[in-house]
Amino acid sequence: MLMQKLSWITLLLFLYQHGAEAKKMVICEGESASLKCASGFIKVTKANYGRTDCKTCARGKPANQISNTQCRTEASLSIMSARCDGRKSCTVPAVNSVFSDPCVGTYKYLDVSYDCIPAEISVTCENRRSVIKCWKGVIHVHHANYGRRDLVTCRGNKLTTADCYFPQTSSLRSRCDGKKSCRLRASNSVFSDPCVGVYKYLEVTYCCK
Repeated sequence: MLMQKLSWITLLLFLYQHGAEAKKMVICEGESASLKCASGFIKVTKANYGRTDCKTCARGKPANQISNTQCRTEASLSIMSARCDGRKSCTVPAVNSVFSDPCVGTYKYLDVSYDCIPAEISVTCENRRSVIKCWKGVIHVHHANYGRRDLVTCRGNKLTTADCYFPQTSSLRSRCDGKKSCRLRASNSVFSDPCVGVYKYLEVTYCCK
């Protein structure tokens, strides 16, 4: 009986840590990956733009375009995380201009796995301040970005791009993790300026542990 209870506890912990809504998708080169969470926020766990087998996205392709099964883009996870982590939905084109071309002449695909994690979100417009708090437990930052990932949030006169990705997860974790409250300041003097001329914002997804 004790072993059975421990097994259930282990399973529950695994589901909590890895997300009960684990999702996986494969997108052929030239198409777009659309990640969505009905509840919670996106956390990309695995990603590769390239080719690791000769069957996926192979229909109608000549042998020389699908024979290289050791094609990987090492930066795939960081690129997907920067674009999607902490959002309810995101769309990423599976193209060389986003991921670069790890194997010229090979027809590639984007292989992505992600979870939908429960979290709170804080958005601070450029040159403003805010505070995140935990009434119970302490702060644990899941993801943070200073830049702009859409044209709706913190609308201003300088919305020249929605592709300003400047992850600040490590910085915010060292500043806020383990605290009951944490003051935030969205400023170029704090994070530098990743996209000059664009009105930016600091977005932070976090939970209270």
